Amino acid sequence: MQPLIIVGAPRSGTNMLRDILTSFEGLSTWPCDEINYLWRHGNVRYPSDELPAERATPAVQAYMQKQFDWVANRYKAHTVIEKTCANSLRVPFVDRAVPGAKYVYIYRDGIDTTGSAKLRWQAKLDVPYVLEKVRFVPLTDLPYYGSRYLWSRFYRFFSREKRLAFWGPTLDGMPELLERHTLNEICALQWQRCVENAENAFADMPDEKVIRVRYEDFVREPQTELARVVEFLKLDVPTNAIHEAVSNVSSKSVGKGRASLEEAEVTRLEALVGETLDRYGYRD
Repeated sequence: MQPLIIVGAPRSGTNMLRDILTSFEGLSTWPCDEINYLWRHGNVRYPSDELPAERATPAVQAYMQKQFDWVANRYKAHTVIEKTCANSLRVPFVDRAVPGAKYVYIYRDGIDTTGSAKLRWQAKLDVPYVLEKVRFVPLTDLPYYGSRYLWSRFYRFFSREKRLAFWGPTLDGMPELLERHTLNEICALQWQRCVENAENAFADMPDEKVIRVRYEDFVREPQTELARVVEFLKLDVPTNAIHEAVSNVSSKSVGKGRASLEEAEVTRLEALVGETLDRYGYRD
C-alpha cells in the first residue's frame, strides 16, 4: 500500500485533485472530506495545527498506519490518498507519522484563495457534511471537539463579521492574529503560512517523493498535468482514462476570488503577503 498525501492551502484545488485521482481503480480515500481529527489524535490539545515532527511519536505512527490500512483493506486499494489542508503546516510531522508517503503539492494564487476561503469562514451549518466527519473522530476526543464545534457555531451569531470562531488550518498564535487582523487578512495569512511551511519542508525532500502542481496550470491543461502526476506515481492509467477523469475540470474559477475583493483590499492583502506571492509568481 502506497500512501499519497495531497498537500495544499485551503481552496487550492486539493479536493479536485483527490477526487480525480480516486476515480482510478485501486486508488481510494476516506468517505469524508478531511481527517484532521485522526492526524491530531494523541495531540488533541496542542494549540495549533503546526505540530512539530517530534510529536509524531511511535504511538501516533502506529495509529496512522492503522488508519491507512483500514482504507486499503476496506476499498481494496493499492494507493491510499489523504487530503487534509492543515497538513501543509506540518509536513515533517506527517512524513514521520506516515513513513514512505509520497506527496502532491498543489498551490494557487493566495489572493484568489482568500476571496474563496472567506466564504467558508462565514458558512452556515451543513449537517450531512458534519455527520460524515464525526464518524472519524476518535471516541476519546469527541467531547473536546464537540464543545469546540458548539462554541464556534455560537460565536458566529455574535461576530461582527458573521464568522465562525475558527475555520481551516490553525496557525501558531491564532488567537492574537484573529484579534489584530480582518477576516480577509486572516485568510491570506493562513494561505501564506501553509505554502511557506510546505515549501520549506519539501525543499529538503528528494524529487522522487514530491511533485509540485500549479493550480492554474492544472485547470487550464488538465490532461497534461494529470498525466504528469500519473507518471510521478508510476501508475498504469490509459490515456483515455486520463481524459475522462478531467472532463469536468474548468478554469472558470481562476481569478474569481480576486474579483470578489475590492481593489483597495487586494492592494492591502498584497502588501501583507506580497513576499510569498512573489515567490510563486502571483504578483506582477
